[in-house]
Amino acid sequence: MIKRFIVIVAVFTTVFATAQENTSSPYSYYGIGLNKFKGTVENRMMGGISTFSDSIHLNLENPAGYGRLKRTTYTVGGSHDRTEISSATETDIAKITSLDYLAIGIPVGRVGFGLGLIPQTSVGYRILDIQDEVSSRLEGRGGMNRVYFAAGYEFNENFSIGAEARYNFGNFQNRRTLLRENIQLGSRDISRSDLSGFSFNFGLDYQKMISEKLRLHASATYSPATEIASDNYREVATIAFTQSGEFPVDSRVLDVADTDYSLAERYSLGAGIGRPRKWFLGGEYVNSGQSAYLNNINNVENNAVYKDASQYRVGGYFIPQYNSFTSYLSRVVYRAGFRYEETGLNLNNTDISEFGISFGLGLPVGPGFSNINLGFEYGQRGTTDAGLVNEDIFKISVGLSLTEARKWFEKRKFN
Repeated sequence: MIKRFIVIVAVFTTVFATAQENTSSPYSYYGIGLNKFKGTVENRMMGGISTFSDSIHLNLENPAGYGRLKRTTYTVGGSHDRTEISSATETDIAKITSLDYLAIGIPVGRVGFGLGLIPQTSVGYRILDIQDEVSSRLEGRGGMNRVYFAAGYEFNENFSIGAEARYNFGNFQNRRTLLRENIQLGSRDISRSDLSGFSFNFGLDYQKMISEKLRLHASATYSPATEIASDNYREVATIAFTQSGEFPVDSRVLDVADTDYSLAERYSLGAGIGRPRKWFLGGEYVNSGQSAYLNNINNVENNAVYKDASQYRVGGYFIPQYNSFTSYLSRVVYRAGFRYEETGLNLNNTDISEFGISFGLGLPVGPGFSNINLGFEYGQRGTTDAGLVNEDIFKISVGLSLTEARKWFEKRKFN
């Protein structure tokens, strides 16, 4: 199984390595980009809720879930987005294919450990702005990733806790090119920030049978505010244009001070109810102190303000008959969900919100607990009011959850 997983990882890395910098959204111009991660495909297709944890799937948002693992589990997921971007007068199409997460979870008795890599935010835009005698082109790419190590402990069948240490790293680059009518030369401004630093996440998970068939689920996570370092670079140049492109006539690197960047405090509360191995329905509220989100070395316009952000998520799953021997479709997991997000970004005195409707399938693979997860989501971000843009987002997600048939670190009774 380990060799098989390494091959899968190599294929995903090769296919998606160049796709991480594709255009995503004009709204990624602000701060350090759009929040890209919303959990595994399994969680994402239930509206992104992290309330549900079980013994064979990884919960990448609540480290307490690792305490419930009973089998070593590998997971990897990717997605393809097609975004239709519309202003009051024009429409354009943007596409991005990306690797969304890569992780492993290992149980050792009552303790479970997790290790993974997650692209956290994404910057990708190309904006052409023509006003009277001035034309400007804005381009950006990059984002922030995180490598994490997590541990969860199961006190008993009802209660588990977990903690996660994250190393955040990445960079984003913004380029502005300016050209004025009847002036031969233009100007170019390139800024780059390299981010690095640690952050932490803590989680609780509570499950209890409240009747013979029904189980109550409750969860909470908390990430304290923290500072990460930003190594900054800026270059300005006078440029000339030819048929083959632009080239600098004169350039100068400015002395820009390195800064610290604030990752905001974040917490979530969730609850749900369900019948084990049959159905589940839950909801979750997430709050993030995005008022500290703007990076002070990224020269964004004065019309951008960040407020605290809120997310509302509802979703669940249904399995017709998990142990059916005669019908494959009866063992398929059917998932669906809804989410609404107040992103915290305010432009031209207009709040930018986002919503999404999702559904998916968990397809059993082989005789064990492994499965392929397929997800489909339609979402909308922004508005055409106040000179802004509206984005219609169509996402297809594919995830693999591979579970070892035999427990690790379990003493054999027979040789």
